[in-house]
Amino acid sequence: MPQSRAPVLALDTASLYFRSYYALPSSMTAPDGRPHNAVRGLLTTMTRLVEAYRPRGLVAAWDDDWRPQWRVDLVPTYKAHRAVEPATEASPSSSDDAAEEVPEELGPQVDAIAELINLMGIPRWGVEHHEADDVLGSIAAREQHTIVVTGDRDLVQLIDDSTRVLLTVNGGMEKWPLLDPSAAVDRFGVAPGVYADMAVLRGDPSDGLPGVPGIGPKTAVALVNAFGDLSGVISAARREPVERPLTARTAARIDEFAEALHRALTVTRVVRDLPLPSSVPPLPLGPADPGRLADLAQAWGVQRQVDELARAFADSAQTLAE
Repeated sequence: MPQSRAPVLALDTASLYFRSYYALPSSMTAPDGRPHNAVRGLLTTMTRLVEAYRPRGLVAAWDDDWRPQWRVDLVPTYKAHRAVEPATEASPSSSDDAAEEVPEELGPQVDAIAELINLMGIPRWGVEHHEADDVLGSIAAREQHTIVVTGDRDLVQLIDDSTRVLLTVNGGMEKWPLLDPSAAVDRFGVAPGVYADMAVLRGDPSDGLPGVPGIGPKTAVALVNAFGDLSGVISAARREPVERPLTARTAARIDEFAEALHRALTVTRVVRDLPLPSSVPPLPLGPADPGRLADLAQAWGVQRQVDELARAFADSAQTLAE
């Protein structure tokens, strides 16, 4: 593959390490007995991704603020069910000092993951007052041929002719769908550009977004496809006579919730113009601090996984140079 056509892999890091933590047994341990399932699983996943897609660069997007106050101000229930008090060092805090609930055995692994990523020379990008989703959106807006790797369906909104989403669902990596615009429509029923409009109509309990009572996924898809986007749906709900697939009852509810829907859409839409440090650099060909990397990898019992990822980087770089 020519260098110019090789993709950038943009990783939703928290999504991947949470996935590894829950998918792999806690009996996987470091030499001192600490579980290392999330660390080991994430490194292995990164290796397999690099081997499969031979990227020209890889970025680990990071939640510098997992629940930004500006989003909470718009929708107070946003991620409220995931928040605990007080904030802990193991989990980034939002501006209201609420921390994301993280399993006790995962917290130390997150710290190790952050340091391992840094020591291997992998860009780990986060932006103050923004989530990793916003970092991913801003990478996709700037880079050609981006593959966003995530379990968050809201990032379907990023898909276009230059950006695909590898959705980490349905078991192992061989089953993860790589979605382009056509595949996204086939899977979700709406174009990626209006996925967020559909999502706020139906609601999303996992993010604390209530939606409109009585509107489920099928109705939300039908309304967006009939009227174009959320603004079109709200305008149609206020017209007389009511047009199908709207009913008088559904139209009245949409009109009642119109302001809340607009706020929810602002919350759900990914920011795409963050000031990122640079263009995505080439794959790292050596660690930033070999001694410290070796010590940390040995302490966590993941030297083999670190070596495998380094070899995958070197192999991908060699393939692109040929």
